[in-house]
Amino acid sequence: MRRRKTAVAAGCCLAFLLGTLLNLLFIPGSEHPPPPSEELPPSPPGAPLYPPEEEIGGGQAALARQIRERYEEVLRYRQHRAAAAGRRPLRPRERRLMDLAPPRTSAEQPGPRGRAAAGPWAGASAELSLEPPLLGCRDIRDVSGVQYLGSGYTKAVYKAVLNRTLAVALKAVDFGGHDIAHCVRQFSSLGDCYRLAAYKIVKEMILLQRLRHANVLQLYGYCYQDSNDIPDTLTTITELGSPLEMIQLLQTSWEDRFRICLSLVRLLHYLAHSPLGSVTLLDFRPRQFVIVDGELKVTDLDDASVEESSCTSNSDCFMEFPARNFTLPCSVEGRCQSMNEKRNLYNAYRFFFTYLLPHSAPPSLRPLLDKIVNATGELHWGIDETAAQLERVLNLYKSGEYLQNTTRVPKAEYRRVPEAHIPDENYRCWPSYHHKGCLLSVFDVNEAIEICDSYSQCKAFVLTNQTTWTGRQLVFFKMASNHIVPDPDKITYVKVTD
Repeated sequence: MRRRKTAVAAGCCLAFLLGTLLNLLFIPGSEHPPPPSEELPPSPPGAPLYPPEEEIGGGQAALARQIRERYEEVLRYRQHRAAAAGRRPLRPRERRLMDLAPPRTSAEQPGPRGRAAAGPWAGASAELSLEPPLLGCRDIRDVSGVQYLGSGYTKAVYKAVLNRTLAVALKAVDFGGHDIAHCVRQFSSLGDCYRLAAYKIVKEMILLQRLRHANVLQLYGYCYQDSNDIPDTLTTITELGSPLEMIQLLQTSWEDRFRICLSLVRLLHYLAHSPLGSVTLLDFRPRQFVIVDGELKVTDLDDASVEESSCTSNSDCFMEFPARNFTLPCSVEGRCQSMNEKRNLYNAYRFFFTYLLPHSAPPSLRPLLDKIVNATGELHWGIDETAAQLERVLNLYKSGEYLQNTTRVPKAEYRRVPEAHIPDENYRCWPSYHHKGCLLSVFDVNEAIEICDSYSQCKAFVLTNQTTWTGRQLVFFKMASNHIVPDPDKITYVKVTD
């Protein structure tokens, strides 16, 4: 009997996983939704019917209320304008994955049914008015190289190749994920539970569309389809990035780690001044970001919020983190000043800056970097000052000004050999752009000489014609110069005295 129960449970889990995969691969639907209602804005995919609560059971009423609230949240983001006059106050959102969930207030208790609960909207899908080029169902019918990348509470993400050329990420509700499983156990309605989860994807699509920035993942398109006996399930098509692996990132050059922090600060500066107002990332963890061509981009926005916490005194503006607590001022308008911005900034400090900014940085830049880390860790600075200081570091590094305060007297003499290369004689150093050799970036030849002098095994170095994202030149450092070969794109310097 126990084996039979185990087999049944395993079969159910497999069915959910296969359903999610079919949700991504079987595309009979259309990317062109039906025309919306004239009275109400168009609803997300598979929009639910809202029967009067007195006609349905208590559990179904609770689920209907959750669906209606999430739908209304989607509408708010579609219609939101920063500092809109006469905007009605909104409920503070409960953070699901952050370290501290704010205390529930009377405003968070179930309220009266609004207009959104009155109309039957079944079958209407979300028209997001995406700008071309728009990818849709016909583009992902013949995908190849489908590969499962991972899943979270709500979504499953797959890598796929379109037309054998464009690699994209496909996102859909994970039928075997936490949100669906928990909802089905509680309410026993797979269709409605799917709709509840799907609104989070629609919200993310709207935010990806409206928050256009170099460090926000690009939304390429979407497709509606039928899956698991549910009409109009949704698959989104986005830019593909590489997962952010902090262990691997710690082994890269300081220059690349600085680029990650700079990308993040530029993103947070934009979010603090976005067209929607100040946006906070309630689920702020490294896994919510990806790397695209060396740049950090936020990929998961379904837990983002633009609502600043309301307050009557400073004590209401309390932020608690594992290592620190902060109390922000309460404004005369009854809002905690810059709480969204400061929450983002402190999370950037504790997840990124402390690990990536100071370590193995050029010695002359470390005092400024330490100042940045300390100021953000204490929240002495806002995002504007932090961004300005990071840009200052970038300018010092790119211009070579950070080298002006260093003593640069060569310890040895070097012979210049133009159009020459040393193919072997490698040794390893850390951090290096090449895992089998010592490949570093330099501002000029003098810095290369200084680096070679600092390594006892270095007897020569080769200037390449390759540059990093800052324009600095890549240089191979060698432990000998016994075998020099012609190469028109390289210049070799050989140490002639120690």
